Amino acid sequence: MYRFFYWLILSRIPAETAHRGAFFMLRLVMAVPGVKCLARRFLAPRDSELAVEALGLRFPSPLGLAAGFDKNAVGFEELGALGFGFVEIGTVTGQAQDGNPKPRMFRLPRDRALVNRMGFNNAGSEKAAKRLRARPKNSSLIVGANIGKTKAVEPEDAIADYVLSAECLAPVCDYMVVNVSSPNTPGLRDLQSVERLRPLLVEVRKTLNRARPDSHLPLLVKIAPDLADADIDAVADLALELELDGIIATNTTIARTGLHSAESEVQRIGAGGLSGAPLRDRSLSVLRRLKARVGERLVLVAAGGIETGDEALARLDAGATLVQAYTAFIYGGPLWPRTVSRRLVKLRRLRS
Repeated sequence: MYRFFYWLILSRIPAETAHRGAFFMLRLVMAVPGVKCLARRFLAPRDSELAVEALGLRFPSPLGLAAGFDKNAVGFEELGALGFGFVEIGTVTGQAQDGNPKPRMFRLPRDRALVNRMGFNNAGSEKAAKRLRARPKNSSLIVGANIGKTKAVEPEDAIADYVLSAECLAPVCDYMVVNVSSPNTPGLRDLQSVERLRPLLVEVRKTLNRARPDSHLPLLVKIAPDLADADIDAVADLALELELDGIIATNTTIARTGLHSAESEVQRIGAGGLSGAPLRDRSLSVLRRLKARVGERLVLVAAGGIETGDEALARLDAGATLVQAYTAFIYGGPLWPRTVSRRLVKLRRLRS
């Protein structure tokens, strides 16, 4: 039914408008008394085969929603009620910003992909922290915070900008991700070089320790699929050296190889990060390389091109502890998390 609705209505609306409208409707429906509880009852993962102990937390399912969907922490509880094991908000920046000019999100339906150049549009870390602080006391949803650099901040002030977000969000999130891999903020990916990444991660870790002196807040870094193998190894070695908790592999790609969409359509869309099915093979390759490098010493979170329970299991088999999705959820609709989780349970029971 959702696919028919998507084809009939959502696919005919600009991608960003459709996203905002669908997210608003989800929050509106979930605001009806009793609906959120019913959704959790029927959609939340409860099978013991899905539960994961990682990052000092117990995840009811390894399947989470990647950053980018709920940038401002306005609907993470509603999204969690659909059956995700965890939700990552953001990317949040130290200062509020509008992001890049519109249009800035595009569909490639033949490839089950999206291209976006959103540019970290968000209301800033203080507002996100305020909303996280207001979540229900009885909430069991695991919420991660993904932080990035404000576009207007000069490169030499980038660390201070990340620290500002870390200070705001550390007391109210369950783990934190340093995003240095979006292709849509000028100069951001330069921070992936070990020389620039080391001082950034060191200062963020110090900030988290100050903000949470009585508990360890897990810290991860999110990397791009476009890194050369040697650079992937260098980031993995740095993560081990600094005793980070994990790596998310991967963000969107600037590559446009192997697409089924017309070349003219791809050129018309222009620059931006490509997500979805075309990213699958490269993200899996990066994951395997990281696993070979770090073994069991870091938690690896797989993201990029995961559409089915079979593909989620393939990432877990390749070394991921957790998996994340975004684009497949856009195309699959509100029941997609339950479908993937049920398939994962079935596959694991067939193995036992």
